Amino acid sequence: MSEWYKKKVKGVLLDITGVLKDSGPGGGFAIDGSIEAVKRLKASGLMVRFCTNETTITRKTLVKDLTNFGFDVSESEMFSPIPAMCSILTSCGLRPHLLVSPACLPDFSAVETSNPNCVVLGDSESVFSYENLNKAFQVLMSLDKPVLFSLGKGKYYRSGGELVLDVGPYMKALEYACDVTAEVVGKPEKSFFQSAVQDMGIKPEECVMIGDDIMGDVGGAQGAGLRGVQVRTGKYRPQDEQHPTIQADGRTNNLAEAVDLILAHIQLGQ
Repeated sequence: MSEWYKKKVKGVLLDITGVLKDSGPGGGFAIDGSIEAVKRLKASGLMVRFCTNETTITRKTLVKDLTNFGFDVSESEMFSPIPAMCSILTSCGLRPHLLVSPACLPDFSAVETSNPNCVVLGDSESVFSYENLNKAFQVLMSLDKPVLFSLGKGKYYRSGGELVLDVGPYMKALEYACDVTAEVVGKPEKSFFQSAVQDMGIKPEECVMIGDDIMGDVGGAQGAGLRGVQVRTGKYRPQDEQHPTIQADGRTNNLAEAVDLILAHIQLGQ
């Protein structure tokens, strides 16, 4: 791995679950040192954006939860799949059958959903019943040209101290059953990272993505021209360090350690 922090850094993208906080009952908990790490990043003058595939709650609720923990974050700094998905649906005249968490439905309030001509799949957790997945299958099979969107394609994440299934396996099930290829909105898609970088007004090579997911965070960021740094918190597993196709630009024990490296090099005059 290269000394990733020694190259010019003007902006930092931060994953949320597994980097800033861990999920669990009552909203989970902030990972040690992460609140202060975000404060120090922002105080340094670096551009900071939060890049997440969180779709179990609304963006407004997510910002509120993070603020309650003590994080300095605003909605304008938050990049998540649902706003991008709504823009695509509206511009293309699509009416989705939504298989998403009930808690995130308010973010789809402006989207027409009658007589659906596509399916949108999000991380629905316990809503991923046979009945609900089968209904999405039936909608797709009723269409001459089935259209499936997935809000991310993660395999799993950590919640309450345990690894749990993410949206990706359910997306694959519908792809297989319906002979359709899903369009992914969110990480690891190149356009998702590009939108956050463009919002900061910097070049991809001047940006670092810090996440716990070797594929969605690290691989996705690298595919968009960013540096991808993996933290050993959240869903990280030692096996990630021998991934057959993705090698992180760097690894740190947590977000605080990554921020230490970035800021120490800036102070030396990067």
